[in-house]
Amino acid sequence: MGTTILKGKKVLITAGPTREAIDPVRFISNHSSGKMGYAIAQAFLQQGAEVILVSGPVCIKTETHQRLKIVQVQSASEMYLACCQYFEDTDIAIFAAAVADYRPERVSEQKIKKQDDSFTIKMVKNVDIAFEFGRIKNELQVSVGFALETNDELAHAIGKLDKKNLDMAVLNSVNDANATFGFDTNKITIITKDYLQKAFPLKSKQEVAHDIVVETAACLTNKESWFTDDSIVAYENMYR
Repeated sequence: MGTTILKGKKVLITAGPTREAIDPVRFISNHSSGKMGYAIAQAFLQQGAEVILVSGPVCIKTETHQRLKIVQVQSASEMYLACCQYFEDTDIAIFAAAVADYRPERVSEQKIKKQDDSFTIKMVKNVDIAFEFGRIKNELQVSVGFALETNDELAHAIGKLDKKNLDMAVLNSVNDANATFGFDTNKITIITKDYLQKAFPLKSKQEVAHDIVVETAACLTNKESWFTDDSIVAYENMYR
């Protein structure tokens, strides 16, 4: 299907890892390269969308584009605050970043010296970015989340779909060869709000990004066709 509906739409995308500081020289992070999120940004740009890319620290060179704004962040808190600036005016939000679930409760102002045989870091929960925006999104906004799993993949993905009020969940597994972190290829299954599943074979991340954009455009089309002026009035009358 065509994706001309995306022309002029505002798309917010998170990409890459976050870093949670331990002291001035150490941090906790993950293996995310950001390649998938950046590929999705390029795919939306190709369809005429305006893209805000909130990126954790990555080693990706991207060409400047008049419809692309890149916001560089480090921590999960910084990523959340950056997204807060743009979410209200967003038509589509793609939460592709690998955001740290926890951060150290205290960050040492000085480098921690090697003294004892062991030491303990107390961790506290980070804000769940997709969950928070799922609570406040309006009827026409489309949100897409990612579920990278190691076991019980489908169950966990559906759980995220429901908990975070997503319109689509993109599931991939670390058990799939040549997929996920660091690779230039990926293998995904897209799960929609009504639990329909569409599995895709292993493809380049550019091709996977195109598939995600097409499915997102279809979701947006369905929403916009339903929430016409007459449909909104009828919808509201149901609850009066």
